[in-house]
Amino acid sequence: MSAVEHSAPTPDIARRVFGDHVDRAEKFADFLIEHGVVRGVIGPREVDRLWDRHLLNSAVLAERVADGARVIDVGSGGGFPGMPLAIARPDVDVVLLEPMARRIGWLYDVVERLDLPNVTVVRGRAEEKPTRKAIGTADVVTARAVAPLGKLARWCLPLVRRDGELLALKGDSAAAEIERDGQQIRSANGFDPVVLRCGEGVLERPTTVVRIRKGA
Repeated sequence: MSAVEHSAPTPDIARRVFGDHVDRAEKFADFLIEHGVVRGVIGPREVDRLWDRHLLNSAVLAERVADGARVIDVGSGGGFPGMPLAIARPDVDVVLLEPMARRIGWLYDVVERLDLPNVTVVRGRAEEKPTRKAIGTADVVTARAVAPLGKLARWCLPLVRRDGELLALKGDSAAAEIERDGQQIRSANGFDPVVLRCGEGVLERPTTVVRIRKGA
């Protein structure tokens, strides 16, 4: 089956979210459609909802990221949310952190194909000290579908600079996760966890994000 037969038309809203960089987002979508399923990056059912569920859902995080910030995307996998964020915001330096060799190869291929000078790909795990030492800290750490919130806080908050933020993409259970894992979040030096909606007034279904601030 060819990429042409299973193309994902660019929605009008993509131009609002990606602005002048929508062409790169389209190239990423095309690359995902052509190679992502075969390489195990996305499932076949994701092709038809690629823009809404993955590209736009990730890119609207840009509204939470300051100009010139450094971002570490933990467990980047196929490049979400870090790659769409990097496309939408070329002023932001994005580190894609991923432990699996197969996915690392994919991320390198995407960066080369899209010519993204603001993206660095690193193989490693956020919870391991050598990785933390190698990549340093960031203003914002992002994660999607990586782990429950308490575990995610333990892994990711050491990578967040003081007064920085962890932005975890979550679903409808976000508030319940905060309630359940509050003690673990505090133990990891996180505070003020709240549920945010990114892309309100832009996306039909805004992205649900848990923001956790890093303590002093």
